[in-house]
Amino acid sequence: MRGHSFDIAKQGYVGLLTGASTKMTGDTPAMLDARAAFQRRQHFTPIAAAVTRAVTADTGPGATLLEIGAGTGYYTADALDAAPTATAIAVDVAKPAARRCARAHERAAAVLADAWLGLPVRDGTLTAVLSVFAPRNPDEVARALAPEGRFVVATPTDRHLGELIGPLGMVTVDPDKDRRLDAALSGRFDVADRVLIEYPMELDRADVANVVGMGPSAFHAGTDDSRLAAVADTTKVTASVLVSTYRVTPRAHS
Repeated sequence: MRGHSFDIAKQGYVGLLTGASTKMTGDTPAMLDARAAFQRRQHFTPIAAAVTRAVTADTGPGATLLEIGAGTGYYTADALDAAPTATAIAVDVAKPAARRCARAHERAAAVLADAWLGLPVRDGTLTAVLSVFAPRNPDEVARALAPEGRFVVATPTDRHLGELIGPLGMVTVDPDKDRRLDAALSGRFDVADRVLIEYPMELDRADVANVVGMGPSAFHAGTDDSRLAAVADTTKVTASVLVSTYRVTPRAHS
């Protein structure tokens, strides 16, 4: 591990957070439970497939992947299933997430770390980095990626879950999010590809409760209030996500 002392928790993950940084919480156990339940229902399978295609394209033997904000390890595991000789590091700042990631896949290592303080890998060693609905550290990703590596970022569009945002008081998505993402990565990365994944989902009331409870809206909208009670037994909801692939700008490695 790059410049770190660490301990291996009994739950099977490597812990790199020390001192004040150990108080960082990230996703709560309830949020992760809701996300895992929603993922088991396979509503986000097309998104996972698109992320996996982008991450594993032209991936050769012995590839090393890293996911920032890995959560349940769902996307890491899907990518590893598609790349049988690859290994992965699942990084998250939340202890409950690190515990889940430690069990996500036999070829994945779980690390409790804050990506904003640095990724726990040497310079130029990663084949691909993925970030799905998670914050990211462009400088660290550029440092850690191999010269031909790829950075895959999945972000919601302003249409994502649009049918639920108003009625349930969920957090809205900035319609200019993709432009702001490109601007944030400018100078370190060039856009190589971008794919829109958009499709309708049929969600029951439990699915809707999990959608509210698994993301940032969990901090703003309750999962047991009258608004959820008013949701129909089955609701048509749009999934709309941009999967963007970036390559390191050559000068970023010089």
